Amino acid sequence: MSKKFTKDHEWISLDGDVATVGITNYAQEQLGDVVFVEVPETGQQVAQGDDAAVVESVKAASEVYAPLSGEVVEGNAALEATPELVNQSPDNEGWFFKMKLSDAGELDELMDEAAYDAFVKELG
Repeated sequence: MSKKFTKDHEWISLDGDVATVGITNYAQEQLGDVVFVEVPETGQQVAQGDDAAVVESVKAASEVYAPLSGEVVEGNAALEATPELVNQSPDNEGWFFKMKLSDAGELDELMDEAAYDAFVKELG
């Protein structure tokens, strides 16, 4: 499946019933150099829009929200030692967590890549 996006600049990619969540290239550019990441605990239940992770940069600290409801099945442990992966590879190695969805219907509320690109352009 292709990626879906939120207005808070998270992306989600679904593989079966497990979704991988990260932040977009736009979000990491706005943050600047990422110096710390806190990922959620395995087994944590999150509802769509809940705070799920924390990312800190030299400029700001920001929440990463759960784009969908479900249970966290894995946090990206590599980010603890190398948080700069978020800057270097926001779409791949810099993912934050994986989750098992509890309501796949929530995917319909997210933007596809074309809609997200248009949304970012409007932000100027």
